[in-house]
Amino acid sequence: MTESPRVTVGVEALDVYAGSAWISAADLAYGRNLDPARVTNLMLEGRSVALPFEDPVTHAVNAAKGLIDDLDPEVRARIELVLVATESGVDYSKSISSYVHRYLGLGPECRLLEVKQACYAATGALQLAAGYLASGASPDARVLLIATDVGLADERAEYAELATGSGAVALLLSEHPRVLELDLGAFGLHSFETMDTARPGPEIELADADLSLVAYLECTVRSFADYCRRVADVSFDETFDYLAFHTPFAGMVRAAHRRAMREFTGWDPAAVAADFTQRVEPSLHYPAQVGNLFSGSLYLALSSLVDRLPEAADGARVGLFSYGSGCSSEFLSGTVGEDARRAVSARGIGPRLAARRRLTFAEYRDLLPLGQACLVPRQHLKVETHGEWRPNTPHTEVAPMLALQGIENYHRRYEWI
Repeated sequence: MTESPRVTVGVEALDVYAGSAWISAADLAYGRNLDPARVTNLMLEGRSVALPFEDPVTHAVNAAKGLIDDLDPEVRARIELVLVATESGVDYSKSISSYVHRYLGLGPECRLLEVKQACYAATGALQLAAGYLASGASPDARVLLIATDVGLADERAEYAELATGSGAVALLLSEHPRVLELDLGAFGLHSFETMDTARPGPEIELADADLSLVAYLECTVRSFADYCRRVADVSFDETFDYLAFHTPFAGMVRAAHRRAMREFTGWDPAAVAADFTQRVEPSLHYPAQVGNLFSGSLYLALSSLVDRLPEAADGARVGLFSYGSGCSSEFLSGTVGEDARRAVSARGIGPRLAARRRLTFAEYRDLLPLGQACLVPRQHLKVETHGEWRPNTPHTEVAPMLALQGIENYHRRYEWI
């Protein structure tokens, strides 16, 4: 009997757009009169900040633009599903993916969907897309998955404000997983209802930091326990060469790693700390500069990890933990593609982060309400894209950047600048 060929599905390409501006954690903490010692424990350098003409649509399109432009026309034509994961939706009916589809110039033979489950949404969408691709229902199809969000946190959020970023991560999924091949069928789940964070309205973000930390830590160990139930001969300390977590801030990831190591291994604290440095820290470089990208957070961490892997890391197995408030979580895994580092580094994520405009606290304070207002439904709005906030990063020097131009009869209009 002839054996069926092995099915491979995963991430073919990946890119990040983390805005055109940022503020350092130290400057923001000083402006808000927060305790510097507690800021240090967050392990943050700064957070991205949306400019007045940036919203979840522009973040999504700008994250995917270079990736899509680099595809051969015949490959681009095989994108038949566009999924946008967000908790910053701009309409209760019309999906962000419809705008993404238009401004990326994708073909009409395409399904367009928006998905929501706090910071877990992109992972849920990833697994659904992987199942579709692996089914063989449409051989050699592509799925474009984008996680995009704008943070609402302000001074009312206290220390959480320092860790709230804005931006998007774009993933091209296919049967040619150049960046990360998923371990199909290898996953663990843990979900329950809780009110750790929520957005009951476009200008309201509720957060119970203590409850969220407890839920996150509980989900870390319970989802991995379910992974062990489904997958034979697995250990937290030996099965995975590297680990990447949903990263609201690196200090939270360190706590989750410590909890899992205590739960599943007998390692002493010094060995646990060394393991964190070796297997987890490479994934924290970009999140420390951007802050929490919500459902894009795990995949920002993955991009950081792949970009910093040693040359001999091809085929390394990565354990991935995804958490979304409310709450839903998953532990999944995959192996790094043999050309992964080159594919991700070619996107220039690190240089673009370094070239963002650094804001003073006064500039940030003036910008904050404008960024929050982009999610409020309006019948008419005119946005200035050529004024004092015009970005000056390499992203705009090598390619146009999509910007919000205004709203006419609730229809959002965009332009390339």
